Amino acid sequence: MIYNTLVDGKYPDTYKDNYHCHILCRSGEMQFDAVGKTFAAGPGDLVIWQMTTAVSNVKYSADFDADFVLISNPFLNLYNPEQVWATKGYVYIKSHPVFHLENDEWDVIEADFNQFRRRIHSRFNLFYDDKVGRVFQLLLMDMWSIYSREMEKADTDETSAILFMRFLTMLRQNCREEREVAWYAGELCVTPKYLSAACQKMTGKGAAYWIEYYTLHEILLLLNNPALTLTEVTDRMHFPAPPMLTRYLKRTIGMTPSEYRSRKN
Repeated sequence: MIYNTLVDGKYPDTYKDNYHCHILCRSGEMQFDAVGKTFAAGPGDLVIWQMTTAVSNVKYSADFDADFVLISNPFLNLYNPEQVWATKGYVYIKSHPVFHLENDEWDVIEADFNQFRRRIHSRFNLFYDDKVGRVFQLLLMDMWSIYSREMEKADTDETSAILFMRFLTMLRQNCREEREVAWYAGELCVTPKYLSAACQKMTGKGAAYWIEYYTLHEILLLLNNPALTLTEVTDRMHFPAPPMLTRYLKRTIGMTPSEYRSRKN
């Protein structure tokens, strides 16, 4: 969904518990509390509230004017275009929910928001989800490009940050075969408890969450290839049998492989 505070009379704090909120501030001011700090945003700022971040004490000035895009978690999982940058962005945005856009950066993000509005309200419904999903992917990639200079600086010398990024690199390479916290902890020469604590510190989610997150991405990537049978997808993901893969997908996204594929068609 996409709304404007003045035109639609809706405000993002109404939706913050059920959606990821991307807020493009045009005029006026807003203030909110998150991660133990108070943040302020105004004209030219892009604000992102992740569902995993508790946002409270939200206040708006009377002239606050902003567009905001609401993305559900299932939609994010289906259309997330890239895992490593997505995770870097997740970590960075959690502690930096307000980012000021330069003029050329504003033009890029505003164009993405306008494309959202056109696609969401289009009367051409064939491939509707996928078209909106592609616009969302473009927004994410534009956002990561703009944030990149600061995100790279955020990869500090902190032990937890280094361990977490090494864990993500290993996940990207091995999640089709290895899905146990203990295996990754052993490869990283730490205990499973220590690895999960580092992940929790950096993202608010334990190691098991990130293993499932990457595994699901790989499964959906394979299922998006119509040339692969369910048995072939099962073999590539190293599940013992197709019913095991079906149960895994049903638990994580609430759909069987055939239901997922029929939705994509």
